[in-house]
Amino acid sequence: MSAAHVVGEVGYRDASIHRITDHAGMAQGTFYLYFESRQALFDELLPHFGLHMIEYVRQRAHGAKGFFEVEEIGARTVFEYLSDNPWFWRVMNESEVEAPKAWALHHSVVIKQYTKFLRRAHDEGEIQGYARSELSTLAYLLVAARDYLYLHHLAKARRGTGIPKTFIKTYMRFVRNGLAAAKS
Repeated sequence: MSAAHVVGEVGYRDASIHRITDHAGMAQGTFYLYFESRQALFDELLPHFGLHMIEYVRQRAHGAKGFFEVEEIGARTVFEYLSDNPWFWRVMNESEVEAPKAWALHHSVVIKQYTKFLRRAHDEGEIQGYARSELSTLAYLLVAARDYLYLHHLAKARRGTGIPKTFIKTYMRFVRNGLAAAKS
């Protein structure tokens, strides 16, 4: 957790082993009992916390019925997670350059799970007008839309201020109109 907080505060480039171990309250040499190098830590950071965020969303959406309800809960929950864990955004976005293996793995997991979610909704008739072969493209579109919305709104929001009311309303209208009523 210390590494994530340090990267979130100063970025990957300035997140030295000294800063990370100092934040964790441990000796610098102890770091090497767990990681071969600073890069080895960085390569594990996003995949680890990315799975943590996915599990957090999954728990919050448990029991929801249907694609659109789960999608709305998911969008809200990710915004809340990012608001409560502001370090995650920087860990994720800077990793594309500073820890590209981690970035690729994280995004692969996100797209794979999102596509699986879309396939289930497609098979149940909630998403119409798209071929199964188009669902991974839809996953990329929805992830990209969310990312830019989060980027825009998180930059304005202060911790604990909550999600803007229009954020979810507009996003969900876009999703419903684009997925439930799509024509080939």
